[in-house]
Amino acid sequence: MELKVINKEGKETGKSVILSSEVFGIEPSEHAIWMDVKQYLANQRQGTHKSKERAEINYTGKKLHRQKGTGGARHGSKSSPIFVGGGRVFGPRPKDYSFKLNKKVKSLAKRSILSARMAEGKISIIEDFSFENPKTKDYSAFLNAIGVTGKSVFVVDGESNNLYLSARNLPKTKVTEKGQMNIFDLVNAENILISENALNHIESILN
Repeated sequence: MELKVINKEGKETGKSVILSSEVFGIEPSEHAIWMDVKQYLANQRQGTHKSKERAEINYTGKKLHRQKGTGGARHGSKSSPIFVGGGRVFGPRPKDYSFKLNKKVKSLAKRSILSARMAEGKISIIEDFSFENPKTKDYSAFLNAIGVTGKSVFVVDGESNNLYLSARNLPKTKVTEKGQMNIFDLVNAENILISENALNHIESILN
Protein backbone atom coordinates (compact mmCIF):
# COMPACT_ATOMS: atom_id res chain seq x y z
CA MET A 1 0.00 0.00 0.00
CA GLU A 2 1.33 3.38 -1.01
CA LEU A 3 0.33 6.78 0.28
CA LYS A 4 1.50 10.19 -0.85
CA VAL A 5 3.03 12.49 1.75
CA ILE A 6 1.37 15.88 2.09
CA ASN A 7 2.61 19.03 3.81
CA LYS A 8 0.84 21.31 6.27
CA GLU A 9 -0.61 23.32 3.38
CA GLY A 10 -2.37 20.19 2.11
CA LYS A 11 -0.20 19.92 -1.00
CA GLU A 12 1.65 16.86 -2.22
CA THR A 13 5.36 16.89 -1.47
CA GLY A 14 6.29 14.54 -4.29
CA LYS A 15 7.23 11.85 -1.78
CA SER A 16 5.35 8.67 -1.02
CA VAL A 17 5.60 5.91 1.60
CA ILE A 18 4.97 2.18 1.39
CA LEU A 19 2.76 1.08 4.29
CA SER A 20 3.22 -2.32 5.90
CA SER A 21 0.36 -4.67 5.05
CA GLU A 22 0.87 -6.30 8.48
CA VAL A 23 -0.10 -3.04 10.18
CA PHE A 24 -2.41 -1.28 7.75
CA GLY A 25 -3.85 -4.14 5.71
CA ILE A 26 -5.11 -6.89 8.02
CA GLU A 27 -8.66 -8.09 8.62
CA PRO A 28 -9.80 -5.99 11.62
CA SER A 29 -10.64 -7.82 14.83
CA GLU A 30 -13.55 -6.03 16.48
CA HIS A 31 -13.20 -8.13 19.63
CA ALA A 32 -9.55 -7.17 20.09
CA ILE A 33 -10.47 -3.51 19.67
CA TRP A 34 -13.28 -3.87 22.21
CA MET A 35 -11.00 -5.57 24.75
CA ASP A 36 -8.28 -2.93 24.41
CA VAL A 37 -10.77 -0.05 24.74
CA LYS A 38 -12.32 -1.76 27.75
CA GLN A 39 -8.91 -2.07 29.43
CA TYR A 40 -7.99 1.54 28.63
CA LEU A 41 -11.20 2.88 30.15
CA ALA A 42 -10.92 0.57 33.17
CA ASN A 43 -7.39 1.82 33.82
CA GLN A 44 -8.67 5.42 33.86
CA ARG A 45 -10.95 4.70 36.82
CA GLN A 46 -9.55 5.80 40.17
CA GLY A 47 -11.71 3.38 42.12
CA THR A 48 -11.66 5.60 45.22
CA HIS A 49 -15.43 5.58 45.70
CA LYS A 50 -16.49 4.88 49.29
CA SER A 51 -19.61 5.24 51.42
CA LYS A 52 -19.96 4.58 55.15
CA GLU A 53 -21.61 1.39 56.22
CA ARG A 54 -23.52 0.82 59.44
CA ALA A 55 -20.47 0.02 61.55
CA GLU A 56 -18.69 3.20 60.41
CA ILE A 57 -21.42 5.68 61.34
CA ASN A 58 -20.48 7.83 64.35
CA TYR A 59 -23.77 7.55 66.26
CA THR A 60 -24.45 6.51 69.82
CA GLY A 61 -25.03 2.84 70.32
CA LYS A 62 -27.84 3.55 72.74
CA LYS A 63 -31.16 1.84 72.02
CA LEU A 64 -33.67 4.38 70.67
CA HIS A 65 -36.56 3.31 72.86
CA ARG A 66 -37.71 0.31 74.82
CA GLN A 67 -38.31 -2.93 72.97
CA LYS A 68 -42.00 -3.39 73.75
CA GLY A 69 -45.04 -1.30 74.49
CA THR A 70 -44.46 1.65 72.17
CA GLY A 71 -46.74 0.45 69.40
CA GLY A 72 -43.88 0.92 66.92
CA ALA A 73 -41.24 -1.24 65.33
CA ARG A 74 -38.24 -2.49 67.26
CA HIS A 75 -35.07 -0.39 66.81
CA GLY A 76 -31.67 -0.99 68.26
CA SER A 77 -29.46 1.67 66.66
CA LYS A 78 -29.69 5.08 65.02
CA SER A 79 -27.04 4.01 62.49
CA SER A 80 -29.47 1.57 60.88
CA PRO A 81 -29.81 2.12 57.09
CA ILE A 82 -33.54 2.84 57.43
CA PHE A 83 -32.83 6.13 59.23
CA VAL A 84 -31.67 9.38 57.63
CA GLY A 85 -27.92 9.59 58.19
CA GLY A 86 -27.64 5.87 58.75
CA GLY A 87 -25.15 3.59 57.05
CA ARG A 88 -25.56 2.45 53.46
CA VAL A 89 -26.26 -1.18 52.71
CA PHE A 90 -23.63 -2.76 50.43
CA GLY A 91 -22.19 0.65 49.56
CA PRO A 92 -19.24 1.15 47.19
CA ARG A 93 -15.76 0.35 48.45
CA PRO A 94 -12.33 1.23 46.99
CA LYS A 95 -11.55 -1.10 44.11
CA ASP A 96 -8.90 -1.57 41.44
CA TYR A 97 -10.66 -1.91 38.09
CA SER A 98 -7.54 -2.49 35.99
CA PHE A 99 -6.92 -5.87 34.37
CA LYS A 100 -4.18 -7.49 32.33
CA LEU A 101 -4.34 -7.74 28.56
CA ASN A 102 -1.74 -9.60 26.51
CA LYS A 103 0.61 -7.49 24.40
CA LYS A 104 -0.33 -9.44 21.29
CA VAL A 105 -4.00 -8.57 21.76
CA LYS A 106 -3.18 -4.89 22.28
CA SER A 107 -1.01 -4.91 19.16
CA LEU A 108 -3.76 -6.65 17.18
CA ALA A 109 -6.26 -4.03 18.35
CA LYS A 110 -4.12 -1.11 17.14
CA ARG A 111 -3.37 -2.84 13.84
CA SER A 112 -7.08 -3.56 13.42
CA ILE A 113 -8.22 0.04 13.87
CA LEU A 114 -5.40 1.34 11.65
CA SER A 115 -6.38 -1.17 8.96
CA ALA A 116 -10.06 -0.21 9.28
CA ARG A 117 -9.30 3.50 8.91
CA MET A 118 -6.97 2.73 6.01
CA ALA A 119 -9.76 0.86 4.22
CA GLU A 120 -11.99 3.89 4.75
CA GLY A 121 -9.34 6.21 3.31
CA LYS A 122 -9.08 8.10 6.60
CA ILE A 123 -5.31 7.90 7.14
CA SER A 124 -2.96 10.66 5.97
CA ILE A 125 0.83 10.86 6.13
CA ILE A 126 2.01 14.38 6.95
CA GLU A 127 5.45 15.83 6.34
CA ASP A 128 7.11 16.65 9.66
CA PHE A 129 6.61 20.25 10.75
CA SER A 130 6.16 22.42 13.81
CA PHE A 131 4.95 25.90 14.69
CA GLU A 132 7.22 28.71 15.83
CA ASN A 133 4.57 29.77 18.33
CA PRO A 134 1.54 27.94 19.75
CA LYS A 135 -1.52 29.27 17.94
CA THR A 136 -4.89 27.55 17.72
CA LYS A 137 -5.61 29.48 14.54
CA ASP A 138 -2.56 27.95 12.82
CA TYR A 139 -3.56 24.39 13.72
CA SER A 140 -7.13 25.02 12.61
CA ALA A 141 -5.80 26.34 9.29
CA PHE A 142 -3.69 23.18 8.95
CA LEU A 143 -6.75 20.94 9.41
CA ASN A 144 -8.72 22.96 6.88
CA ALA A 145 -5.85 22.79 4.37
CA ILE A 146 -5.70 18.98 4.46
CA GLY A 147 -9.50 18.67 4.41
CA VAL A 148 -10.11 17.25 7.89
CA THR A 149 -13.44 18.32 9.39
CA GLY A 150 -14.39 15.55 11.84
CA LYS A 151 -12.62 14.15 14.88
CA SER A 152 -8.92 13.57 14.33
CA VAL A 153 -5.74 12.49 16.08
CA PHE A 154 -2.27 13.56 14.92
CA VAL A 155 0.51 11.14 15.87
CA VAL A 156 3.85 12.98 15.86
CA ASP A 157 7.45 11.84 16.24
CA GLY A 158 8.67 13.76 19.28
CA GLU A 159 7.41 16.15 21.88
CA SER A 160 6.05 18.90 19.62
CA ASN A 161 4.98 21.22 22.39
CA ASN A 162 3.81 24.04 20.11
CA LEU A 163 1.70 21.59 18.10
CA TYR A 164 0.16 20.20 21.27
CA LEU A 165 -0.59 23.65 22.69
CA SER A 166 -2.06 24.79 19.37
CA ALA A 167 -4.45 21.85 19.21
CA ARG A 168 -5.59 21.45 22.81
CA ASN A 169 -8.34 24.10 22.61
CA LEU A 170 -9.95 22.38 19.63
CA PRO A 171 -12.51 19.84 20.94
CA LYS A 172 -12.42 17.47 17.97
CA THR A 173 -8.69 16.97 17.56
CA LYS A 174 -5.70 15.78 19.56
CA VAL A 175 -1.93 15.74 19.09
CA THR A 176 -0.20 12.76 20.67
CA GLU A 177 3.41 11.62 20.76
CA LYS A 178 4.13 8.28 19.05
CA GLY A 179 4.92 6.55 22.36
CA GLN A 180 1.64 7.77 23.90
CA MET A 181 -0.62 6.57 21.08
CA ASN A 182 -3.53 4.63 22.58
CA ILE A 183 -6.46 2.65 21.25
CA PHE A 184 -9.10 5.03 22.62
CA ASP A 185 -7.76 8.00 20.65
CA LEU A 186 -7.53 5.91 17.48
CA VAL A 187 -11.07 4.55 17.79
CA ASN A 188 -12.50 7.95 18.69
CA ALA A 189 -10.89 9.64 15.67
CA GLU A 190 -12.53 9.66 12.27
CA ASN A 191 -9.25 10.76 10.68
CA ILE A 192 -5.78 9.56 11.70
CA LEU A 193 -2.85 11.78 10.79
CA ILE A 194 0.67 10.36 11.09
CA SER A 195 3.92 12.26 10.67
CA GLU A 196 6.61 10.71 8.48
CA ASN A 197 9.03 9.97 11.30
CA ALA A 198 6.30 8.60 13.58
CA LEU A 199 5.25 6.13 10.88
CA ASN A 200 8.53 4.18 11.12
CA HIS A 201 8.13 3.85 14.90
CA ILE A 202 4.50 2.70 14.65
CA GLU A 203 5.35 0.01 12.08
CA SER A 204 8.36 -1.18 14.08
CA ILE A 205 6.44 -1.72 17.33
CA LEU A 206 3.31 -3.21 15.74
CA ASN A 207 4.93 -5.50 13.17
